[in-house]
Amino acid sequence: MAFETGNEGEVTKQIEIATSKVPSATFLIAAVAAMGVSLTLKCLCKDQNALFVGQWAAPFLLLGIYNKIVKTEGHD
Repeated sequence: MAFETGNEGEVTKQIEIATSKVPSATFLIAAVAAMGVSLTLKCLCKDQNALFVGQWAAPFLLLGIYNKIVKTEGHD
């Protein structure tokens, strides 16, 4: 079974190892860039695209939080 109680899967461990190598600032820069691109698209009257890209900021920030937790707490 892929999900065993109390144990993380090997895939999760590999994701955490790879994620911990990415600098934390990368996610903040990606979020700010998404907001900038969204603003630019809004100014160009491309409202649907602006909304789509603007919604990327929150996931980037959440990935940054995950990255920081993995770096400070480590993985199992």
